[in-house]
Amino acid sequence: MLATFMEVLDTSVANVALPHIAGNLSASLDESTWVLTSYLVANAIILPMGGWFSMLLGRKRFYMICVALFTISSFMCGLAPSLGALIFFRVLQGLGGGALQPVSQAILVESFPREKQGMAMAIFGMGVVVAPVIGPTLGGWLTDDYSWRWIFYINIPIGILSLVLTSFLIFDPPYLVRRGFKDGLKIDYTGFGLLALGLGALEVVLDEGQKEDWLGSHFIITFGVIMAVCLVAVVFWELRQKAPIIDFHILKDRNYALATLSMLVLGFVLYASTALMPMLLQSLLGYTALLSGLVLSPGGIVVVVCLPVVGMLLRRFQARWLVIFGVLVSSAGLFRMAKFSLGIDYQTALYSRMLQSLGLAFLFVPISAAAFAYIPKERTGYATGLFNLARNIGGSSGIATATTLLARRSQYHQSVLVSHLTPYDPGYREALASAAAMLHGRGASLPDAAAQAQGLIYGNMQRQAGMLAFSDAFWVMGVLFLLIVPLMFLMKGSGPVKGPLVME
Repeated sequence: MLATFMEVLDTSVANVALPHIAGNLSASLDESTWVLTSYLVANAIILPMGGWFSMLLGRKRFYMICVALFTISSFMCGLAPSLGALIFFRVLQGLGGGALQPVSQAILVESFPREKQGMAMAIFGMGVVVAPVIGPTLGGWLTDDYSWRWIFYINIPIGILSLVLTSFLIFDPPYLVRRGFKDGLKIDYTGFGLLALGLGALEVVLDEGQKEDWLGSHFIITFGVIMAVCLVAVVFWELRQKAPIIDFHILKDRNYALATLSMLVLGFVLYASTALMPMLLQSLLGYTALLSGLVLSPGGIVVVVCLPVVGMLLRRFQARWLVIFGVLVSSAGLFRMAKFSLGIDYQTALYSRMLQSLGLAFLFVPISAAAFAYIPKERTGYATGLFNLARNIGGSSGIATATTLLARRSQYHQSVLVSHLTPYDPGYREALASAAAMLHGRGASLPDAAAQAQGLIYGNMQRQAGMLAFSDAFWVMGVLFLLIVPLMFLMKGSGPVKGPLVME
């Protein structure tokens, strides 16, 4: 869980530091976004290949190599003298971090009997769910009080501790048979190339789409075609290989396929809502970075408290019922956020986020339990890779979709609201006169007061349009979350976890 927490934290901790990184390294803000994109691309490329590398190197050795690479590249990121160097080391960091989560999950699944897997996944889930929540808060505090370089240096002690504990406590299982190149194992260059190109193009489309106007840009269309062709081709190619880097055959298991689709939706909503809430609080309500982080942090505490409870409930109830409960609660929190206005207080925002987080606590562990219920242990490495890739792709898609939705809906609401700001509207005339009188009373001349009053009302209209756009985004995420419910009824029924796992 230590290494996973460190890796997931790095997917969000750099967000709030981008302006500082750009200024310190003499780059534009647009150029600095590649600090995020380069990490996500490298992360996504290596994510589903953990099973193949574990077979080649041995799981423990591969895991320790990844932790060491991630820790060393984090240190080098902190020392980076230029933006180009920082991007290069972020790519190395992404390559090291991409396999940490699936390999950690594979170790957990195989190390515990079925009746203890729920609690093990609960402890593991603390790192996965809490890290994106505290990432922006921690990054903002370190950047404001120290330097942006410390958001990378904090990984070093965690990485060293993870390496020491792994070397003493983790061992490869006897059924995990290593295969080297002398034993006939081959590098699937074609599959690796198609995967890297497809996921790289996907990240470029998601990162640059809104800025380039999506399908209105030949640049985005070109990368979209490359993405579609490569990702479709890699599926057909890997299905024909005897030793694939990604084993798509495991998607034949109905529970695993439906759980992976559910994790895609969970990643979409988790990352998008975590990105939206600080933007709303800081851009429209005037919160500081630290105060907006304090709205998110109690939600993380709720998750930490509830996850062990969820682990115990898995021994009494089917995973699907816990997922349905979590979806309904989390959607209720999102629908409550959809009713926000510019007049909300701190407690309203706090309790809404805590309600959403309560639901999230009931999702990660049961979905994971349902996914791996019928997967043979020797194929767990491949299964965890695809499972976590779905969450990462969902997160990237969620952030891109939320950003686009905010921009488009804000424009729509502004066009509707501005239609009322005419001299023929009595309410507008009354508000304009009242604002002008107030400004004149504070010392402005009559012509200046009239001009400033128009600007004041127009600015308030823009804030109202922005608030309505955020409400639309939260509402869409709440509806999208509910789509997980019918997926649960399509799963094969499995009783509560009470005894050892019996493969069927």
